[in-house]
This record gives sequence, C-alpha cells and structure tokens, in this order.
Amino acid sequence: MADLSDGFIALPGGYGTLDETFEILTWAQLGIHAKPIGLLNTAGYFDSLLAWIDRAVNDGFIRTEHRGLLNVATDPDELLEALRRHEPAPQMPKWISSEER
Repeated sequence: MADLSDGFIALPGGYGTLDETFEILTWAQLGIHAKPIGLLNTAGYFDSLLAWIDRAVNDGFIRTEHRGLLNVATDPDELLEALRRHEPAPQMPKWISSEER
C-alpha cells in the first residue's frame, strides 16, 4: 500500500487507524518515504491526539520539524490541497540529541 500510494490520509477511527497513521509518520521520520500525510480532524475528533503530539514536541520527544510531517485540516478540500502542495522536507536527524533537551 505504501509503495503504491501518492500520500496518506487518516479519517476518524480506532486503534487500527492510529497504528497505521503513526507507522507511516515514523517511516517519514526515518526517511523511508517523503509522501504527504494528512489527518482529517472532523468535528474535532483528533483534538486530544493533536494536543498530545504538541505536548510531546514541547517536552522534547518529537522534533518540531517532524511535527510538520502531519498536515491537519477540518475540511476535506483543504486537506487535499495541503497534500497537493506538499514538498518533502530535507533530511534531518531522526532523534533528539541530549544537547537539544
């Protein structure tokens, strides 16, 4: 699936949705792919998850640049347009060093 796709969009769902979404985000972080990743935040479904991700950034567990791998929109057309405009980020270190904490 990942090899054949042009990008990825997660819709509201359960464990499987989160598993697949975070796997594809991790692959992007590791440089396995550079395809756009989107999250359709219908009716605020993912608000708590996004708050957790932002906390992980603030606490130094996720790089700010890696947070940018996930495009989020509440409108499907906005999300598709964001994915169309996607430009792969330059390669960066995969992990946060002790000096960055």
